[in-house]
Amino acid sequence: MKTDRRVAGRKEVEGILISDLTSITNYSVIAKSGRIVNASTSGFLVEINRKDLVPKTLRQNLNLESLLGQHVALYLPQMNLDLDGSVTRANHLGKGRFVIGVDFSYEVPEYWRACLVDLLPVPGEIT
Repeated sequence: MKTDRRVAGRKEVEGILISDLTSITNYSVIAKSGRIVNASTSGFLVEINRKDLVPKTLRQNLNLESLLGQHVALYLPQMNLDLDGSVTRANHLGKGRFVIGVDFSYEVPEYWRACLVDLLPVPGEIT
């Protein structure tokens, strides 16, 4: 059985701020803010603090698996850019921190994703 998994090298990034992580699946804001901590041409990883989660049910729970498969959108204020994709994983790191893996939508061209990843700063690049 063939799976359609895109595999790409991950790039650790400076922690690009995001705002309004929104579920397009059910038209609700999931988190007020967070930061992208790594990215690749297939997707990105967003770190979110519990206090930034909007739905009370998510703030009171250590499990964000209800987000799996949801189509989401978010805004990068530093780059004036909207991104969207599907949630592929959601894990609790401990101490009120969560990571959410998002795969880019298939409509986003590969060259555009590669350019975006190249533009994202590595840790220490911006001082």
